[in-house]
Amino acid sequence: MAAIEPTLAADLSATRPSGAAERYAAALLALADDRRRANPDALDLIAADVEALGRLASGDEAFRAFIADPRLDAAAQRRAAFAVLEKAGIPAGTAVHNLVGVLVNNRRLALLPGVVRAFAALLAARRGQQTAEVTTAHGLSDTQRAQITARLTEAGYSGVKLIERTDPSILGGLVVRIGSRLFDSSIKSKLQRLQYAMKGAA
Repeated sequence: MAAIEPTLAADLSATRPSGAAERYAAALLALADDRRRANPDALDLIAADVEALGRLASGDEAFRAFIADPRLDAAAQRRAAFAVLEKAGIPAGTAVHNLVGVLVNNRRLALLPGVVRAFAALLAARRGQQTAEVTTAHGLSDTQRAQITARLTEAGYSGVKLIERTDPSILGGLVVRIGSRLFDSSIKSKLQRLQYAMKGAA
């Protein structure tokens, strides 16, 4: 994996969860708090399902294309989404399964990746963790997650929670935003810097 290096890059604010996604995430967190009265592990169980859904959304290109496709009607979206959730080990009746159903009913399924990121950020803030938004061209493996976390720890960021996002347009490498710092080692950024350097030498 390429070294994480700081650079001045384009603002990634457009990739952050929208207000609507944050509201769904906040509602899911409130539901988890309610369920903790009957089951102390409810929050951890819901968080695990959200993480599984996040890995699915970041690692499966076909799934990302599906949730972003506005041409599908609600019935088709529901059938396909629930089939994918079942395969991912998120059974019917769980909070995350119901969340996806609500998103489908409200024609907001495209918000799902943002809801996942927003929930992770809310949960990390509650637990006193720092969040790092990691953008890669392809989904991360467990080994890559461990490497990124280790690099961030070495850089002085402890207790980091990764929030993953996939963007094929960066071509390769990764972009990490943590707090106000941006580390960009994407191939796209390197090509842009090379292009600027060539223009300067002309």
